[in-house]
Amino acid sequence: MAEQLEFFPVPSPCRGICQVDTRGYCIGCLRSRDERFQWMSFSDAQKREVLRLCHQRRLRMLRQQKQDADPDPQQPSLF
Repeated sequence: MAEQLEFFPVPSPCRGICQVDTRGYCIGCLRSRDERFQWMSFSDAQKREVLRLCHQRRLRMLRQQKQDADPDPQQPSLF
């Protein structure tokens, strides 16, 4: 698979909130330690893959927060 020609560099997802959660992901950008430390040496394709993974992590986190807020809604009784 040929790498796509890039006209713009892939920007870092860093939000300046550099703290890690219990799973080892940054709470600001959701990158792992290795993803943060190696960002500058990654190719644009690797950076796009990290961004894709961060997006998946954010969606998973939002789903979990929603489940925690509404643990088990009860169906109303018909009688």
